[in-house]
Amino acid sequence: MVTLIETPANETATTGGSPIDVDLADSPVRDLNQALHDAADGQSWTVTKPGGKHSLAVGINAHISVTVEGHAGYYAAGMHQKGDVTITGNAGVGLAENIMSGKVYVKGDASQSAAATGHGGLVVIDGNAGARCGISMKGVDIVVGGNIGHMSAFMAQAGRLVVCGDAGDALGDSIYEARIYVKGTVASLGADCIEKPMTIEHLDELAGLLAAAGRTDNPADFKRYGSARNLYHFSVHNSTSY
Repeated sequence: MVTLIETPANETATTGGSPIDVDLADSPVRDLNQALHDAADGQSWTVTKPGGKHSLAVGINAHISVTVEGHAGYYAAGMHQKGDVTITGNAGVGLAENIMSGKVYVKGDASQSAAATGHGGLVVIDGNAGARCGISMKGVDIVVGGNIGHMSAFMAQAGRLVVCGDAGDALGDSIYEARIYVKGTVASLGADCIEKPMTIEHLDELAGLLAAAGRTDNPADFKRYGSARNLYHFSVHNSTSY
């Protein structure tokens, strides 16, 4: 059962009002997630002593605000549908996997596969992100304040990935129509990923993404990468004879 901290007597976990505090030292993660699923629009939740536990604040489907004070384990804020989740520490593998809408914000670093298969919404990581950031992204926007690891945006279909630091090897391998903006250096580009011109449209788009992430970087300092579209069509040279 969820343990509430300093909640006024006339407030419950299913009504609006004062912020609702949950101490994970005394409450199971399953109960926390159930309480968040039952939450009402407009509520503000604070999760203390997360202790790097996995699957925190997953599947939120109400317009609520959740702050995790500390580090989160695997799959934090996975399948996020509405509202905002803020993690003040670091996040493990699979942050915001399959996010549909809303915002997930990590003030520290994120491990591998951040926002994998994300369909929508915004994921902001102030620090670095590990390998495979944004793989198979399908419409999510991702802004990383630091560096990202290898194979990021692999098979990315739609959405935007903004990297304010450097990118690892094989960036955008087998990319479709997602757009990648990198301020720093790129170790290497993956198959069918090329540098593309930065037009006024792209500068304006990037400025909006940076502003949404609370950043003041200059869009003119970034380069854009995307699909060369050579893999869209069959070529006999790519086939193997037996």
